[in-house]
Amino acid sequence: MENVHLALEEDDLYSGYNDYNPTFDSEELENDLGFQQAVRTSHGRRPPMTAKFPGTAIGARPIASSFGSRVPMTSSMGRPMTGAVQDGAARPMTAVRAAGYTSSLTRGSTFDPLGQSKGPAPPLEAKNDDTPEEKIKILEKKVNDLIEESCMAQSVGALQLALEKAKEAGRKERMLVRQREQSGNADHINLDLTYSVLLNLANQYANNEMFPEALNSYQVIVKNKMFSNAGRMKVNMANIYFKQKNYPKAIKFYRMALDQISNAHKEMRIKIMQNIGVVFVRMGQYSDAITSFEHIMSESPNIKTGFNLILCYYAIGDRERMKKAFQKLISVPLGIDEEDKYIPSNDDTSANMVIEAIKNDKLHQMERDLKVLAEKYIMTAAKLIAPAIETSFATGFDWCVDMVKSSQYVELANDLEINKAITYLRQKDFNQVEAVETLKTFEKKDSRVKSAAATNLSFLYFLEKDYDQADRYSDLAMNADRYNPAALINKGNTVFSKQDYEKAAEFYKEALRNDSSCTEALYNLGLTYKKLNRLEEALDCFLKLHAILRNSAQVMFQLAHLYELLEDPQQAIEWLMQVISVTPTDPQALAKLGELHDGEGDKSQAFQYYYESFRYFPSNIDVIEWLGAYYIETQFCEKAIQYFERATLIQPTQVKWQLMVASCYRRSGNYQKALETYKDIHRKFPENVECLRFLVRLCTDMGLNEVQEYATKLKKVEKMKEIKEQRVKSGREGSARGRREGREGSAGSADSSHSSNSTKGERLSAKMRSLPASNEPYEASSQKELDASYVDPLGPQMERPKTGAKKRMEDDDFADEELGDDLLPE
Repeated sequence: MENVHLALEEDDLYSGYNDYNPTFDSEELENDLGFQQAVRTSHGRRPPMTAKFPGTAIGARPIASSFGSRVPMTSSMGRPMTGAVQDGAARPMTAVRAAGYTSSLTRGSTFDPLGQSKGPAPPLEAKNDDTPEEKIKILEKKVNDLIEESCMAQSVGALQLALEKAKEAGRKERMLVRQREQSGNADHINLDLTYSVLLNLANQYANNEMFPEALNSYQVIVKNKMFSNAGRMKVNMANIYFKQKNYPKAIKFYRMALDQISNAHKEMRIKIMQNIGVVFVRMGQYSDAITSFEHIMSESPNIKTGFNLILCYYAIGDRERMKKAFQKLISVPLGIDEEDKYIPSNDDTSANMVIEAIKNDKLHQMERDLKVLAEKYIMTAAKLIAPAIETSFATGFDWCVDMVKSSQYVELANDLEINKAITYLRQKDFNQVEAVETLKTFEKKDSRVKSAAATNLSFLYFLEKDYDQADRYSDLAMNADRYNPAALINKGNTVFSKQDYEKAAEFYKEALRNDSSCTEALYNLGLTYKKLNRLEEALDCFLKLHAILRNSAQVMFQLAHLYELLEDPQQAIEWLMQVISVTPTDPQALAKLGELHDGEGDKSQAFQYYYESFRYFPSNIDVIEWLGAYYIETQFCEKAIQYFERATLIQPTQVKWQLMVASCYRRSGNYQKALETYKDIHRKFPENVECLRFLVRLCTDMGLNEVQEYATKLKKVEKMKEIKEQRVKSGREGSARGRREGREGSAGSADSSHSSNSTKGERLSAKMRSLPASNEPYEASSQKELDASYVDPLGPQMERPKTGAKKRMEDDDFADEELGDDLLPE
């Protein structure tokens, strides 16, 4: 122990080793030349130290010097030995601890001065959603989402869903306000969110036409002084009153909104004043409306207001102010660029690409729509005021045309003149010289106007059935503008009228190639194919047309007729059912349905449709005849009488219908009424054989003395008919014999005569076999009945003519019936 020297406390061997030394700053190692040199030399690649080197940190014990004192030894690396064994553990190298070096380096650990081997940083602490502030933020986001969903639902037309979302947003917003008040943050209530919720709810109420609820919601916004600019909502309230036709209140709220909107918002004030003027028009207070419209036209003129002003002046009959208002209307600037800017140039490729891109964009479409609207208002105003501003329509229209020619709407002047001619025709001013002359003045104009005028002239001549002139002007219209579908249709119509259907079809096809939506060309093409008996192609045309014109009864009727021609009655019935769903009072369609059902054997359905057709149009002979025959067939002759009496009124010269009435009385057992009817028929048609036959039969059955009178008349009429027939027959035979004698001689003539007599016998026997059966609506008397009831007043010497008369009666009965059927109108 005496050789052991303790170090003084102030001479701490390890003092200063924990101080920061910039030499060991790892971030500057790349710039440290000494360190980089050591890395490149053997000093940076020496092997690790072992226990045979004394003085290292691995030594088991300290080594004393021969002087008995502890002398620090320099290590092989040229630095003092710092390691020592204390309680079996190696003491760290404190000199480099601040830089991250430890004694563990010598035990095989990796070099990690930045501590990257510890792995990734621990995850962030999860946000706690249970705090009041977080709950408020979540609820606020939910309210905003509901408002957005409500607006999106309204944009796609789901108005009921939009209202439900708006109501839910209102409930959530009230919960949000309560939560803020409970948490003591009442001062931080989001007023903008409250305003959005109330405004959206009021709008959705208005969209769903729940006007009282909408007004209440708007009132909540207006009365809340915390909402800035809430006075504008009075415009919405005024709109609701306008929809409810409460015009005084609408004006009151419009004016209140006008008072609360500053002059800085000029456009909004103009729109409100325009609404006020429209309400005054609805109330009939034209002077007040004129005041509003005149103010707008002086401050910020626009097309709609100018047109409304003309209407007001027209209503009060102020001729001079109408003229001034029309001049103001055509001088309103539209703010539309010239169309020339959309014409591409040949030089600049990039500019051409830009022009191509903007040629059909939404802005250009909006400009075109505005121009079309302006032209429509000017045309309508001109047609309205033309008769009022001058002594005649033509003079007034000419004044309007002159005004338009000196304005920015120069191109519209020609259209106005064409419209003038068309207006003449629509007013049925068929002193058509003025209209025709007006249209003819355009023959030397530019191609577009010339084509339009020639098209109208062609159609005009076509309606007058002057097909040559119609053809001439249709050619002129086609030469001026080959792509004018109306001109091609007129040309096809003129060719169609000449029954050149193939050529007409070509013109209709060309019109469709130029304008695929031209329904007139497609309809006419279908009719042309129908005339050509190309039924499948016609059916294809009308099916395409039905896809365009879903509710056109004409198209559906054509489809039904085509299916009937194609022998598909079920499809025809289906299409006719669609026709009567569109036009339920069309008697022709109802009669056709009855005819088709009758052909299918469904008498009850046929009767229903025929009866409906008769109810809407009780003058159709075919329908009347079918209904009368139906009641006779079903043994209800009394009901058939009214239909045949109706036919008698329609065709009083047709004896057939009066005979049917008498036959119905006879079949129903009312012989007295039948006799009176036959007598009345005989007075009107004294030579009618059928009527005399039944008079003889009825008088015989009833035992009346008049039977001889009618029998005599019957014989006379039959005799006259026999003589007339013999004259006609002999004339025919004589002419035929003369022709044959010239060719064949007298022998041939005899043979021919014999053959003619034989043919006559065969024809008469055939007619006798074809006599109407007893179940016909009116039947002829049989041979047996006439023999039993007929008494010849001239005695037995007339026996042979009597037999011949009976035979002729049967023949004449058949011929008379055939004649009646032939005279029925188609």
